[in-house]
Amino acid sequence: MKVLITPRSFGKYNDIAKNQLLEHGIEIVSNPSGSILSEDELIELVSDVDGIIIGVDPLNERVLSHAKKLSVISKYGVGVDNIDLDYCKKHNIDVHITKNANSQAVADYAFALILAVARRVTEINEACHKKDWSKKVTVDIYQKRIGILGFGNIGKAVACRARGFDMEVLAYDTYQDHEFANNHQVRFTSVDEIIETCDFISIHLPLIPETAYLLNYNLMSRMKKNAIIINTARGGIINEDDLARILSEKKIYGAGIDVFEHEPASESPLLNFNNVIVGSHCAASTEGAIENMSNFAVDNLIDAFKKRGLL
Repeated sequence: MKVLITPRSFGKYNDIAKNQLLEHGIEIVSNPSGSILSEDELIELVSDVDGIIIGVDPLNERVLSHAKKLSVISKYGVGVDNIDLDYCKKHNIDVHITKNANSQAVADYAFALILAVARRVTEINEACHKKDWSKKVTVDIYQKRIGILGFGNIGKAVACRARGFDMEVLAYDTYQDHEFANNHQVRFTSVDEIIETCDFISIHLPLIPETAYLLNYNLMSRMKKNAIIINTARGGIINEDDLARILSEKKIYGAGIDVFEHEPASESPLLNFNNVIVGSHCAASTEGAIENMSNFAVDNLIDAFKKRGLL
């Protein structure tokens, strides 16, 4: 049995997950590049693997068609937009996610972006390092209104943090957990109301055809002038060119963006704005989340192999 592991942070802080694979006699093939693998690089690695622990590398039909022995894909995280699920279904390839492994870490980071953008933390820090001690006026967070687009585990965790700031919390999701909402003073509503009335908008939706470019110019132009938009979900939910236009026209206060349609995002127009704090898709990159994702991904992989009678 052979398993390809592409996430660079896998097993970074201990050997528990790797040892579990080795104890089951599984040969490990690690990402040799130190970066996100391209389609061509993946094709060279997948021809004889039985399983893949995948990060954000592209597992599309072109790549998967070369993985003749593949039976299990274990996602290192929860977003599966980089995996051709239709191909997997047709070819009897199991796909599993590490549900709730990094929810708290991503929620922490989303709220860190809310605080940093609202209070212009990085801008003030850079100015002070240059001996500029002038005061910079910022916007409040306490008792403001936040809209959460996507109310799964991460969205719920953001809501809990927002309630600590006595914020009014609005949420949108196709599945509405009314018990949680009632217990945490969350009101479900429409995307339109969130866009038009919220001071902060935090995105936690999956990237699927229905959400691709959901946040476009027409929608974002209806946001409040002092609104802040945060995306720690997936690039491609926000049209980056449209957001850049919104920012250049000073229609909103700022943005915190950890995910981009193309990563690394060296060509993104959002890099040109000092009221945009950007990240390298690192919201889930904490020691605890990495350990959880490593262990959960291996558990899912081994369980799937056992159900197939391969272990």
